[in-house]
Amino acid sequence: MPPASSAAPQTATARRVVAVVLDGLRRDFVRPETTPALAALRRRASWFAAHRTVFPSLTRVVSASFATGCRPASHGLAGNTIALADDGALALHDVGRPDFIDLKRRLTGSVLARPTLAARLAPHGGAVIVNNVSPGAAYLHDPEGHGHVFNRAGSFGPGRRSLLGAEALAATPDLAGDRIATDRFIAEMFGARRPAFGLLWLCEPDTTQHAVPLGSAPHRATLKAADAHAAMVIAAVETARAAGEDILLMVGSDHGHQSIRGVIDIEAELVGAGLKAAPGSRDVLAAPNGTAALIYVDAAAQERVPAIAAFLSAQPWVGQVFAPDAFAAIGVPAGGGLALAVALAASDEANSEGIPGLSFEALPVEGKSAHLGFGSHGGLGRFEQSPTLLLEGGGFAAGRSIEEASSIIDLAPTFLHFLGVAADGVDGRALQTI
Repeated sequence: MPPASSAAPQTATARRVVAVVLDGLRRDFVRPETTPALAALRRRASWFAAHRTVFPSLTRVVSASFATGCRPASHGLAGNTIALADDGALALHDVGRPDFIDLKRRLTGSVLARPTLAARLAPHGGAVIVNNVSPGAAYLHDPEGHGHVFNRAGSFGPGRRSLLGAEALAATPDLAGDRIATDRFIAEMFGARRPAFGLLWLCEPDTTQHAVPLGSAPHRATLKAADAHAAMVIAAVETARAAGEDILLMVGSDHGHQSIRGVIDIEAELVGAGLKAAPGSRDVLAAPNGTAALIYVDAAAQERVPAIAAFLSAQPWVGQVFAPDAFAAIGVPAGGGLALAVALAASDEANSEGIPGLSFEALPVEGKSAHLGFGSHGGLGRFEQSPTLLLEGGGFAAGRSIEEASSIIDLAPTFLHFLGVAADGVDGRALQTI
């Protein structure tokens, strides 16, 4: 196991938060036969039975909401793929790229409009993020470099100082890499550094769910392996508590998955309807975001927006179309040429393995794979909007099932409340209050 990064350790705090995210784990997959460690944890933790994520229900968007306690309308990041004005013209950008935060800062002047947990906790014991998903998602947890962020594309200490050699995280985006990340997280959290807040964000089961049918044998095997990684952290927390530490443990996910029944090339549809000039034109851009899409329209083509909205609303592969007057209600950030937000059609029908939840998917940008027959997410389908949340310790009752609605945006204020740190300017609420 690589050693924890060489640096002066943070001062241990009286209380600490340990958070584990199993990317893409939908709530109904937490069962004794598939996730035995989480099923056991459920018996001694509070289980949030009506927990939801944000829209679009995508890892990079959720990462920003997890970190800030805010909806996208407040923190400003609209999707996994977004359009930004560059040299006066809209262009699509992949938020997952390692250079995205620098690009976003250069083009807009900032990365996120609200402070992250890492920023808030810098004077209160610090934060460590070990993240095995895309680098863009990892860096959104601490874009200004207040704490430590470890990702396979590059690891950073305070001030965004590059960590090299044994200090860096050398992992792969799969179960083997998740094991490396888990080992490193335990070393960071319970070794010399001992920060007030630690987040382990693993790529599984999301990576496998995008590549196999939900409910298939490979999927079930991945669920069990991901559960074993969570079990390692749960055991480390129990050991630390036995030594006298007061730890709030969160284990959960960022979103669920739906099975993809059809893939739609939205830009081609708009060209065919005469609502976009041509393939590759920048007058109208359809940013694919899994089972959602963001429609950007250049200022010179704004008169087409009502017709685009009417066309999309009439398509059988569209579930809901949101215009700017509805953005605040659904939590979508306004401005920047964003004209419409689209949730593709979803149903509770079952896939070939008997797993409920079917959706259409927007054709991904060139170089990325579609997921026909496999899992994906982004929209408002019942199961993509069913992430997992378990909270243990910190006054959360053992074996309690909380039926009141909760959200990803409630996590940051919950952690800050436990640590005794102000949570001003968040959209969520501390879950200790329900």
